[in-house]
Amino acid sequence: MNQDIQDLGSDTQTQHDQHGRWPKAESVEDFHRNLATVNGRIAAACQRAGRAPASVRLLPVSKTVEEARIRLAYAAGCRYLGENKLQEVSRKWESMADLADLKWSVIGHLQTNKAKLVARYAAEFQALDSLRVAEALDRRLQAEGRALDVFVQVNTSGEASKYGLHPDETAAFLGQMPSFSALRVRGLMTLAVFSAEAARVRQCFILLRSLRDRLRQDCPQGIGLDELSMGMSGDYEIAIEEGATVVRVGQAIFGARNTPDSYYWPADPGPDAAA
Repeated sequence: MNQDIQDLGSDTQTQHDQHGRWPKAESVEDFHRNLATVNGRIAAACQRAGRAPASVRLLPVSKTVEEARIRLAYAAGCRYLGENKLQEVSRKWESMADLADLKWSVIGHLQTNKAKLVARYAAEFQALDSLRVAEALDRRLQAEGRALDVFVQVNTSGEASKYGLHPDETAAFLGQMPSFSALRVRGLMTLAVFSAEAARVRQCFILLRSLRDRLRQDCPQGIGLDELSMGMSGDYEIAIEEGATVVRVGQAIFGARNTPDSYYWPADPGPDAAA
């Protein structure tokens, strides 16, 4: 992305003031309307950045959403959903097994002892940041006889409350990935700082894109870095302006959550903190 494109979107503000205030979608019509709004904003951000809307994949995030409303979202056309907590999504996998074409992306931190569930059910894992998890996932996937698309998570905000590799550790980590034949690395993922200051948010996305561009030069054979998963309900437009190919949008589609963010991002995450 050249400087002209970046400057073109430099006035874009976050929607973080809506956090916790998005209206709850409770009908198929609500979901149609919310999806149309989000897709419209995606298209506008792509236009500002000189990109095709088809270059961005919308991943609706259904964490904390009950089965009945997920089925309404499915009726509105959602076929790929993101979830954070394995305890939560494993119940959903089982109860909604009748929706055969519904796919699930795991976007939250993974404990090694939960790798079996991801290997069995997930279509994608977006939060790979540990060789221990890579080893556990690869072993379980080999037993299942399948491969899995994965994104490597990078901590671009420098916050202790967020998981992910330090940017300086990412090259060495990717260098180990060819050892895990069942893991298909597709790109990088990050969570930006939660701030109303758009410039601070944008800097996280610029960092991930710049890191990806540097890593591409010496990327191991078979490791793909085409995808950048970045941007959520409050900042996905800025992320698109900076090169996102996947945006993870929950509240702007499903409505505000009752569960606080600390449930997903503990203040002091350990190497195997609760997923």
